Amino acid sequence: MSTKFFIVPIQDHNELVAAAYFKRGFTAEESNDAARLSAEAARHGIRTHNAIKALHLDEAFGSGSQGCVPGAEIIEKESRFSAVKIWDAQKKLGQSTAYRALEKCIQMADTHGVGIVAVDNAFHYLWGGGYMIEAARRGYIAYTNCTAALAEVVPFKGKFPTLGTNPHSWGFPTTDAIGYPIVVDWATSVIAMGRVEQFKREGMTLPPEAAVDAEGNVTQDPFKASSLLPFGAHKGYGLSLVNELVAGLIGGSLPTIRSRWTEKDGEKRTPCFFFQVIHPDAISSGAFAKERNQAANVKAVIEDILGHGNEGCLLPGQMEADTAKLTEEHGGLMFSQAEVEAFGELSKECGLPAWSMDTLKSINV
Repeated sequence: MSTKFFIVPIQDHNELVAAAYFKRGFTAEESNDAARLSAEAARHGIRTHNAIKALHLDEAFGSGSQGCVPGAEIIEKESRFSAVKIWDAQKKLGQSTAYRALEKCIQMADTHGVGIVAVDNAFHYLWGGGYMIEAARRGYIAYTNCTAALAEVVPFKGKFPTLGTNPHSWGFPTTDAIGYPIVVDWATSVIAMGRVEQFKREGMTLPPEAAVDAEGNVTQDPFKASSLLPFGAHKGYGLSLVNELVAGLIGGSLPTIRSRWTEKDGEKRTPCFFFQVIHPDAISSGAFAKERNQAANVKAVIEDILGHGNEGCLLPGQMEADTAKLTEEHGGLMFSQAEVEAFGELSKECGLPAWSMDTLKSINV
């Protein structure tokens, strides 16, 4: 069954999203960073992390609460390691902090072969895959993880949500080999909470074994979903735990009180995130079979994996790359009717004219 989408020019989208952030007190630079990541999410079909989700997150846990401070300045803390930076983000907008962390990692990777930035007192950076695509496009191997704004995931065989959705994101520079970066990007829950909100908007039911209600019973009703379940049972639980442990080593505190600002007990309630960028030359042995270079060897590996009758298999990042091509073909970002209506409410908030579905180009996908 096809879905009708309306095409919104990227410039129109970015102007509205940046205006919304600016109205909330963010600097022009922060507002543009937020619009940039939201556009990348929409361009690649990541509907769970578009501007609607981003602004809702800011309202609930960011500048509308105590989790994000518009215009905050990052403090770089002392580190005895040349390829590692430790930042106190001071609750700066997550997208702006993440873009800066990525650039710093790339600078260090160019010098040292690898660069790491660990960020304390952060605000959530939304779609980790967007930063990884940027790094991979520029020829680097990259990884990031973060702790989610809330503990919404029940651990394997548990009853109470004590973990975040805690995404992991990897990017690999495979554009020369296959035409796009391979990007592995996922929440460690069966679905992200943003998917629950999307399914509410679209009137859809949740997949089986993805969420539980307030009593801990599995539900497919997005309006009853209270907490989420980890994907792959103990495997997703273990990967989610990785994020919490990394955050704990950086400076993050108890998952169950993250973004809960009512108590004044000296605990920290902010997320943490971690970035690592590797220059491909730094891990090359140079001893590739049949006199292949590194790029040709990677291509040969991918071709072998997709050979032997596996030619119809998808690579991670392929669907996102296909959606990006579709948006380019049609000259703008694709949004459903419900999403265009949500942007209409945002336009009212900003005092800007709403997008008209009567004048927007539409396609069925």
